[in-house]
Amino acid sequence: MNFALILFVLVVITGIAWVADKLVFERQRRSVAHLALAEFDARRGDMQAVHGSTELDASRARLAEEKLRQPWWLEYSASFFPVILAVFVLRSFVVEPFKIPSGSMIPTLLIGDFILVNKYDYGIRLPVLNKKVLDVGTPQRGDVMVFRYPKDESLDYIKRVVGVPGDVVRYENKKLTVNGKPAEYSALPDYLDEERLAYSKHFTETLPGGVAHGILNDADRPAFVAGADPDFPFRENCTYNQQGLTCKVPEGHYFVMGDNRDNSLDSRYWGFVPDKNVVGKAFVIWMNLGNFGRVGSFK
Repeated sequence: MNFALILFVLVVITGIAWVADKLVFERQRRSVAHLALAEFDARRGDMQAVHGSTELDASRARLAEEKLRQPWWLEYSASFFPVILAVFVLRSFVVEPFKIPSGSMIPTLLIGDFILVNKYDYGIRLPVLNKKVLDVGTPQRGDVMVFRYPKDESLDYIKRVVGVPGDVVRYENKKLTVNGKPAEYSALPDYLDEERLAYSKHFTETLPGGVAHGILNDADRPAFVAGADPDFPFRENCTYNQQGLTCKVPEGHYFVMGDNRDNSLDSRYWGFVPDKNVVGKAFVIWMNLGNFGRVGSFK
């Protein structure tokens, strides 16, 4: 479901209703209310003998409220326009919330983490079309990036950027090298994946450029990439062997990997992420219903 498109349609519909109300319907209601109140005031002298001034004032106020009240279809359209517009602008240009659905980014992000994604660090893009109109910045190595899955753009994926345009990325024997510079690794205590009830090898990986983050490897999983799509765009830029693969990232594309290296379907399997599919940079966990201690920024 394309929520951005649904929200855009709601903005258009409620916006039309709001403008029509301000230019036409509100004036009509005010005119009707003015005539009704003028008639009420003309009869007030006759009613004064039966009803007190306080009661008549209350009746007049109720009459004015009744005549000025929006019909139900405007109340449920035009009245919500400012709120829907604010949500649309905030979600399209500032931050967008996501929920982590899988374990491909463990240990950095866990299933059930609610995250916020910065929508402007990588440039201002038109909502729905996702076309960049203002180039503020680009994804950098080490960023945790949300993007539309190239094989099904209705799906949003989240992975870590390990290769930017022009980079030569080599991942062999579960070690990463970028442009001939190897990433640095330091061992941590084994990590218990509570979802799979299994231990994984846990390391701090420091990418060329200095971004450090946790990764997991399964000792019993082979180094080679099994089941890679043979036909993804720029497939000729990649060479696979028994130790892993080497890819040169084409212009306007990114090479991404999950931090849970042996449990992530990523660029090794389905190819590069084109810039047009970029959504934004994930930067903070704002909620996890099962673990409130998870709230905060991450790398």
